Amino acid sequence: MTGSHPSIADKRRAFRKLHESGCFVIPNPWGAGSARYLQGLGFKALATTSSGFAHAQGLADGVVSRDEMLAHIRELAEVSDIPVNADFEGGYADDPAGVAESVRLCVETGVAGLSIEDSTSDDANPLYPFDLALTRVRAARAAIDKAGGDVLFTARTEGFIKNRPDLDETIRRLRAFSDAGADCLYAPGIKTREQIEAVVKAVAPKPVNFLMSAAHTLTVDDLASMGVRRISVGGTLARVAWTAFINSAREIAQQGKFGSFAGTVPNAELNKFFHDDFPRRPKS
Repeated sequence: MTGSHPSIADKRRAFRKLHESGCFVIPNPWGAGSARYLQGLGFKALATTSSGFAHAQGLADGVVSRDEMLAHIRELAEVSDIPVNADFEGGYADDPAGVAESVRLCVETGVAGLSIEDSTSDDANPLYPFDLALTRVRAARAAIDKAGGDVLFTARTEGFIKNRPDLDETIRRLRAFSDAGADCLYAPGIKTREQIEAVVKAVAPKPVNFLMSAAHTLTVDDLASMGVRRISVGGTLARVAWTAFINSAREIAQQGKFGSFAGTVPNAELNKFFHDDFPRRPKS
């Protein structure tokens, strides 16, 4: 440990330990405050959300620049005493060499883990061809290994959220990604027990991340019983916050009423939490 705070190496070791057994929730903050609050609730790890951060900047998901995202990831890794996994989208490059360079920069932020997707920006061809997708995963793995290898690497295949819900192809890609060195596998958008159990079985004993969304009624215990190791929520927590904000703002704009203010968290409560749990940077 460095002082009273865990080092980057400590957090990376802790993150790997979490993936060895059991099932844990890795919620997705979108800024320093939400990250520290989730840590204060006792969560053992956090993950960034590309959509949550983009929307907080007034941008659509997918248009945040690599430099902006790296700065955001670095901030969350620095303010958190628990491991942070980076939602690093497609690695901000099509070609494997570009992915490798982006991964190198992401590792330097101090994250405990990162994920790389196989989706493109082309709606007509939303997934990279199999061979290119696999080469991109190998490039990311090599970049992590060159940096020391202690960052946990999650490989994602996006077919189920890119209108290509082919379970056989999803499993083919996940198995190949696993063989290429991914530490954790992730197929966002799978929903049914049959799909989840098939993915878990296909890549066992590697851990699987499951994306929880508003459409699901599954619990942590349900997913644990299916063999899921890690549960993330993507941008949903951020959208919960946006929903409350939008409903309140619309009530004021359209009705001239402030009823939505009832039951809000007192300012003093938030001040106390952040004063006690998050000693702020010295004033400049």
